[in-house]
Amino acid sequence: MGSIFRPKMPPLPAVAPPPEPPKSEMSSEDKERIAKEQAAIRRRKTGKQSTILTGPLGIQEDEEEALGTLLGKN
Repeated sequence: MGSIFRPKMPPLPAVAPPPEPPKSEMSSEDKERIAKEQAAIRRRKTGKQSTILTGPLGIQEDEEEALGTLLGKN
């Protein structure tokens, strides 16, 4: 008896075809711009990493570097 009081489902709308994917060809100007941006990002990353003196195991300096005094190296 429950099906008597339920409204009937309307028919589903037709599915539209998917849009065409964009062309993967890029102009040489775009390729050059992207290459410059990626090179700049790599330069910044290496610059930051060179200033970090610690790693997952602690300070990473040789014993000779650790033996220096406050006034200079022995």
